[in-house]
Amino acid sequence: MMETALQSILTGELPAVTYAHSIIGLRTGDLMATELLTRFQAPDGRMQTVGSLLEDVSLAPAMRVQLDLLCLGSVFRALAETPVTDHLLFINLHPMTLDSPDFWNRLQPWLWDLAIPPHRIVLEITESFAGYDLESLEAFARRLRGLELRIAVDDLGSGVASLAHMARLAPDFIKVDRSLVHNVDHRPYQAALLNALAVFARQMNVGYIAEGIETTGELQAVIDADVPWGQGFIFGQPEPLRLQG
Repeated sequence: MMETALQSILTGELPAVTYAHSIIGLRTGDLMATELLTRFQAPDGRMQTVGSLLEDVSLAPAMRVQLDLLCLGSVFRALAETPVTDHLLFINLHPMTLDSPDFWNRLQPWLWDLAIPPHRIVLEITESFAGYDLESLEAFARRLRGLELRIAVDDLGSGVASLAHMARLAPDFIKVDRSLVHNVDHRPYQAALLNALAVFARQMNVGYIAEGIETTGELQAVIDADVPWGQGFIFGQPEPLRLQG
């Protein structure tokens, strides 16, 4: 079933659609950034996320990269046809794709087609970094910054191994995983950890975002932990891309 769906995506039978999900300033309620997500329209009209495909451990590395490049291309094409926006745009990137020459060959042409400067683009590196050596990650980060792009580390807190890799990437933003946000209003250890990361982010001048906020209790606990930005269904569901300047 998974292989059939993937083949339909790669051949264009299931068209890619770019969705936008807001990132909010928690103390002001202002829109601070937008994460861009790729979904696919199934024959029955329902929208399917790409996450379950990319996370499938049985998926061959080459196919994973091919799928990620398709998603990136779809997002950048959608951005090129969208009115200029004055806030940050987060775009997901699987770390395995950083090893692909095709990614580096396509990246600059994608950026040339945009009406916004590269420093408004934040490449959000997803999944675990455990299989990647620190020197390679540092080299990738230098290349991305050489194009004036910013870097975010996603899912921080979902695996201890990612902390050392995160430190070597020296990201511009960190996004803490839903696992640290879920029921945080009833779990003081999680709240204390979120607050400790807030102190770290301030000291290092790193943007700090809590993902997966779904309840008013979680929202208040995240605010009390001094997390500046948040994202989650409490602020609304992802919607088809319609950015406003």
